Amino acid sequence: MLEKLLHRNIAAVHRRLVLLAPPQATLPATFENVEVNPARHANFVAQMQRLRGSIYLRDGAVERRELSIKGLHRTAEDAKSWHLLMVDSAGAVDACVWYMEHPSTVSVDQLRVRKCALAKHAEWGGTLRKAVEKDLAHAREEGLGFAEVGGWAVAEKSRCTSEGLVLALAGYSLGRVLGGAIGMTTATVRHCSSTILRRLGGSALKIGEHIIPSYYDPRYKCDMELLRFDSREPNPRYTGLVELLREKLAAVTVIVPVLQPATSPAAVFASRPMFPDLLLAAT
Repeated sequence: MLEKLLHRNIAAVHRRLVLLAPPQATLPATFENVEVNPARHANFVAQMQRLRGSIYLRDGAVERRELSIKGLHRTAEDAKSWHLLMVDSAGAVDACVWYMEHPSTVSVDQLRVRKCALAKHAEWGGTLRKAVEKDLAHAREEGLGFAEVGGWAVAEKSRCTSEGLVLALAGYSLGRVLGGAIGMTTATVRHCSSTILRRLGGSALKIGEHIIPSYYDPRYKCDMELLRFDSREPNPRYTGLVELLREKLAAVTVIVPVLQPATSPAAVFASRPMFPDLLLAAT
């Protein structure tokens, strides 16, 4: 039943999914619907940050002082990441996740995970570091990229739908489009986020016999898990859906804030906004 629902939604995903590319991204030639539009890119980023801010504030994961005056949840990762957004029938963002690529030379000290509470833990900090270094080395050996994924948020009205699942699967698909990746995410136990990601193919980090445990993060006031993933190896149950979604990404609208030299001008169009009535101030 779930697979049928996901298949149906993925088949029409180009109507609901929007990709925001980071300024430094080299766009794969498979993307057929690329739009260079700084204002629209900024508008969607603002909508996404507002959605995250409202959800995280309601959940107690952030305090009001950590948001902008307009309630935006801004992070350093936002300017460096791909953003996968699901929009509702009115064109408003109702689910989001970011996907941050790293160069093959990246070290643990340059990753976001170095700031998590477990990385500073007297007993587990060193083990965590070794586990991440192992995955970084494996990615280099396999000729894969390395990515961190986060900022997963789904509007309350869409939590009983497949929105969040489609975005999680799209992370695998985007990884494939970008050349394959091993990556990791910090997943909350709240709303069963970590459980869902495990079912899709995420697994605990480990080094030797040591499995990295879940932990309480005082910053976000919730229990967290660090999960790894390999874009080549989702749960076999969802492999077909990941591949279908990878194919469908070709037709999804990709919005870039600036034109990169590697981007083919033939792939870029100047179009009217899809949702002109929903343009918001990006500040």
